[in-house]
Amino acid sequence: MSQSIRVVLAEDQTMVLGALSALLELEPDISVVAQSANGRDALAAVTRLTPDVLVTDIEMPQMTGLELAASLRTSHPNTRTIILTTFARPGYLRRAMDAGARGYLLKDRPASELADAVRRVHRGLRVVDPDLATEAWNADLDPLTDRERQILQRAGDGRSSTEIANELHLSEGTVRNYLSEAIAKLGASNRIDAARIARAKGWL
Repeated sequence: MSQSIRVVLAEDQTMVLGALSALLELEPDISVVAQSANGRDALAAVTRLTPDVLVTDIEMPQMTGLELAASLRTSHPNTRTIILTTFARPGYLRRAMDAGARGYLLKDRPASELADAVRRVHRGLRVVDPDLATEAWNADLDPLTDRERQILQRAGDGRSSTEIANELHLSEGTVRNYLSEAIAKLGASNRIDAARIARAKGWL
């Protein structure tokens, strides 16, 4: 018998994490070698175990699935990443592909599709939800820079310019300039409105 495909799972909802693990463990050719409830733990698990595939949610504490995928692309290129999420947003799909993810699936798909995606990604193929792929081709391009996105995300979470400046080691004036640029690009009325628009499109 050929060797099992070794998988690390990253998902911050404990019940979902357990269910995903149980479903994949039913497959004779797939072995779940670690479960992580946040991005940093997942990165540590991949570093320790060098699995074939990482299956990760997008929004997680300490490190998002997109940040995780981008980190693994350079540090562990042999571990292929599948994003498994509730977010059917073309912006997220584009960012996931840019970050090096090899698969993007929605959580409402049948369980058998996840196992099939793990096998296909392990073989070097790409797996993307077909409806979302079509939508992504016609979607607006993300106008935000990485720095604008970092700052807008924190502003949308309610942090002040002073708090953001301290966290990112920038001056308050620089933070305000980035926020003004982001607000203008998105045609928003203020920073909260800009964050709302960007989140709805999957750009945050």
